[in-house]
Amino acid sequence: MSNDLIKSAHLKTAEIEKASHRDYFNIAISVDCVIFCYHEKELKVLAIKSDLEDFSGLYSLLGDLVRPDEDLDKASYRILMERTGMDDVYLEQVHTFGTIDRHPSGRVITTAYYSLIDAKHQKLRINNNDLQWVPVKQIRRMAFDHKLILDTCLDRLREQVMEHPVIFNLLPEKFSLRELQELYEAILQTDLDRRNFRKKIAIKDWLIDLNEMEDDVPHRPGKLYKLKPEYRRKSARRKMGGPRAAIA
Repeated sequence: MSNDLIKSAHLKTAEIEKASHRDYFNIAISVDCVIFCYHEKELKVLAIKSDLEDFSGLYSLLGDLVRPDEDLDKASYRILMERTGMDDVYLEQVHTFGTIDRHPSGRVITTAYYSLIDAKHQKLRINNNDLQWVPVKQIRRMAFDHKLILDTCLDRLREQVMEHPVIFNLLPEKFSLRELQELYEAILQTDLDRRNFRKKIAIKDWLIDLNEMEDDVPHRPGKLYKLKPEYRRKSARRKMGGPRAAIA
């Protein structure tokens, strides 16, 4: 008998593999979306009151089980579309959570994504009265392990904001350096020195000076800027089903 025949004789079919590990193929997969916005000088997350008795009164993130016929990325964008009406937003896969008892209904492994949107200029559809923007700094507990997921995504955002231009997804197209600094301070939860901050932003060379000034503001008007087009293309994620974009 040839070596190839000997090897093939020891191979098992997928059905045999499934039958011998049946418990392993009965684990649910889900995705959870951490959707951040910046509003009223606060970083907020889109959350909904849990409908499970175990977590009565607690907020949860927007999530769902992954359908048998969809992959993880499509599931995350489906949730965004169903809950908010949006699909053309920044979205990044962050981490997978698989603690054995994280879901009271059984073993569920979830993959977390975070999204950054300018809530004031997006056509955000909120049909459920329990779905609302909640200031991140006010959240102490959440359903499931969603506080851990929220904190993990917030840590990822904080790691990226000074090195990658993802933060501009939270701002309108035109903004002042004052607004930009206030946004950084809301994310990092610390005060920043004005002169040092502006120096660091200038070194990044991300912005275009529009030669325009703010209007209708209660303080001294500041100059307006916008993100250079090449960075905006790289910091915006794809529409559902499109090619995945790199982050600058």
